[in-house]
Amino acid sequence: MVCLGNICRSPLAEGILKSKVNAEQVMVTSAGTAAYHIGKGPDIRSVKVAKEHGIDIRLQKARQFKAADFEVYDYIFVMDQANFDNVVSLASTEKEKEKVQLILNEISPAMNSEVPDPYYGGEDGFKNVYDMLDLACDAINKKISI
Repeated sequence: MVCLGNICRSPLAEGILKSKVNAEQVMVTSAGTAAYHIGKGPDIRSVKVAKEHGIDIRLQKARQFKAADFEVYDYIFVMDQANFDNVVSLASTEKEKEKVQLILNEISPAMNSEVPDPYYGGEDGFKNVYDMLDLACDAINKKISI
């Protein structure tokens, strides 16, 4: 799960997907394309909306996406086109590029929609983002369930 700073959208996506998959069979993590918040915890508003749905993301720590992640992960879900472009620019092969997908395309492949960054908005923005990511993570879980 990848967004810009790894404190709002991608930590929520990580927590939501982790709550749906078998942790013994599927590894889920998140990262940001920027280095703004490395080592910091998720935005308190992300923590709050996750907690309202029974998910605890307080212990997550922001990290930056790196090219080596292509070797570790089978799927790389990004929140928007700018982060998609940033991640793809780090890929060294077509196979690596194919791993990168806009997360909302899991709901509707023709959608090409983006998860809006709720950072500068109010709490409703975080609730809306949660709802979008929850739907996308349901689709991802169905896709990857072992």
